[in-house]
Formats: sequence, C-alpha cells, structure tokens
Amino acid sequence: MKIHEYQAKAILKEFGVPVPNSGVAETSAEAKKIAEELGGGTVVVKAQIHAGGRGKGGGVKLASDAAEAETFAAEILGMNLVTHQTGSEGKQVNIILIEEGVKIAKEFYFGIVLDRAASQLTLMASKEGGVEIEKVAAENPDAILKERIDHAVGVQTFQLRKLAFGLGLQGNAFKEAIKLFGNVLTAFIAKDASLLEINPLVITEDDKVIALDAKMNFDDNALYRNKDLLELRDETEENPFEVQASKYDLNYIKLDGNIGCMVNGAGLAMATMDIIKLSGGEPANFLDVGGAASIETVENGFKILMSDPSIKAVLINIFGGIVRCDIVAQGVVEAAKNVNINVPLIVRLEGTNAEEGSKILRESDVEINGAASFLEGAQKAAELAKAGA
Repeated sequence: MKIHEYQAKAILKEFGVPVPNSGVAETSAEAKKIAEELGGGTVVVKAQIHAGGRGKGGGVKLASDAAEAETFAAEILGMNLVTHQTGSEGKQVNIILIEEGVKIAKEFYFGIVLDRAASQLTLMASKEGGVEIEKVAAENPDAILKERIDHAVGVQTFQLRKLAFGLGLQGNAFKEAIKLFGNVLTAFIAKDASLLEINPLVITEDDKVIALDAKMNFDDNALYRNKDLLELRDETEENPFEVQASKYDLNYIKLDGNIGCMVNGAGLAMATMDIIKLSGGEPANFLDVGGAASIETVENGFKILMSDPSIKAVLINIFGGIVRCDIVAQGVVEAAKNVNINVPLIVRLEGTNAEEGSKILRESDVEINGAASFLEGAQKAAELAKAGA
C-alpha cells in the first residue's frame, strides 16, 4: 500500500524525524490560508500523487508569498500531472501540500529497502540527493552507500556513523543525521514498511537535518498489525480494477496487455504470463484466485476481467491441488449466467477433478475453447486475442 508524501511525513514526525511545518489543502483558498499561517513568506506548493518526478512535471512550485501560493495552488489542483512514474496517462491532483520554505545548504538521499537476496533490511545513503536514485544506481553505483542490518542483533551505532561519515557530515549535522537514521529505521520496522525514501534529506544553512520529502510503501500482508494505516489509503490513486479486486480478497495487478488471466497460485500465474509472452501474446493482468477458490471467487474474478475493455481473450489456467477443478468449472458456468462474457474463453484444467470439471464445461451453454496443455492454452489465447484486436 502506498501513501502520500504528507502522510509519510506525519508518520516520520511521530518517530522524532524533523520535517518542515506544513498544511494540506484541497482548494486554492485553503492553500493561501495555510501559507499565511506559516508566516506569509516563502512556501512550497507540492502536488500530492503516488508518483515521483512531480517537480519536472510542474507539480512543485516555489511561492514567494501567500498570494502566489494561492495562484500556484489553483494551477496545480485538478491538473493531470504526468511524470516518468505515472506513464503517459498521468494522475489527477486532488490534494496539495503547502510547506514552509527551507534554506538548503546540501542535499542527500536516504532510504531503507528489503534486500531480498540477503533477506536483510538495507540502509542506503548518497550525496546525490534530489535526483532520481535509479539514475544514480545505473550510472554511478559507487555513489550509493549501503549498510545491511543483521536482524539477530539489530542496527549498530557504528553503522549509522559510517553512513554519516560517508556523506561527509560534521558537527551538529553529523549528530542529527545519526539520530534521524535510527528514528527512520524504527518507524520503518514499527509500521511494517516495504520501502522508505527521503529524497532529498537536507542540511540547512543553520546546520539542521530535515526530511524535505518522504515516500513510504507498506506490506499489505501486515496491515492487520497497523490498521490505522488503512485510513491513509487513497483509492483514487489506485487502479480501479485493483481496488475492486481487493474488496473481493483477490490478488490482482493490472498490466498493459489484452489477454485476461485467471490462475490459481502466484507461481503458476507468473509462469502463465511468461508462456503467454512466449506465444506472442500480452497478459492484461495478474489474477491469482488462490488455493481455496470457490464458485463465488471465480465469478468475482470474471466480473473484474469483463469490466476491463482492453481484454480481448481470457485464459483460465488451473492446476487442481487444494482447489478442485470442478469447483472452478462451476464458477465459470455461474459467472456466464451473471456476467456478460463477450470475449473468447480458453480453459485448461489439470489435477484434482479435472475430468469432472471438463465435463461440467462441455455440458454447459458456455462457449469454451479447451486446451490440453499449458502451452496450447497460451497459444490459443494469443491467437484469439490478436484476432479480436
């Protein structure tokens, strides 16, 4: 789950991380009032969307006074902001952050990620702050300092000092940075975050260390431990199909292709998408109905697939283990009664009760393109989707 910058900063502030004074506005009048409350001087007007690169897209502006903040707010609110992370379709700006101006002496990058290869949290820091860290990693990887955390002993002070030394910090800034690094890590662990970035982390002219930006993503599977985070969810920033799938407890991710996929098991779903690509097709989604799929689950999956106009064919690829193929087949038949399936349907059933499932489909009124193998199903889906397109 992703949240907005202002929400991430609020969390960091709870854990003792210094952030600029600010306020959130949904109208230009509110923006002006917040700017006046911040002293009436220089403020930054920042679009709040779940994507980076907002400044380059015109979503971040420096206002010299409250009147200019109102003008910029009117320009940004409601705009369709296009960045390198939103894609060409962009995202509409509904909320803006009005933040006091900060006199910056130096900019840095600080982040925490899970190193899946090492199964450890990794602290990252770089002198190349304020720019896309992906670009730094690609062009100058040595510019990124890394410290992996041994979960058996936790973070050690020398590791935080090593990062601060690596950034060339001295004096008060050195001390404040060490404290900030530790507090950010505490917040990351306490909130079950999956990603945390501060870019830029700045040193001010009076030698203070402040998180000038913040990005936090969370592990969806751990939200039951931090239910307060659910209140921060902004569904307008999410793909509508994914929002609908979450209400049905389905594992769904929207992709750019035209072949809808319904599969049981994440590994099989990944393999299905690979075989579709190999067969010359393009998957439109990742949809895992799970190992305990029911008739209702399958029907709900079809509702999502059929609401996507980009889909020109649907491939159902089921390997019956815990889930029974006849249950899936019954779900397909029920879905056909309640959902308008207006594209070719390709079904491959294998495993528990596969013969029973195939019989149910044959004896139904549903028009099915059967597939005897994994590869045959993918090839048929690619051919039919191409014809439909």
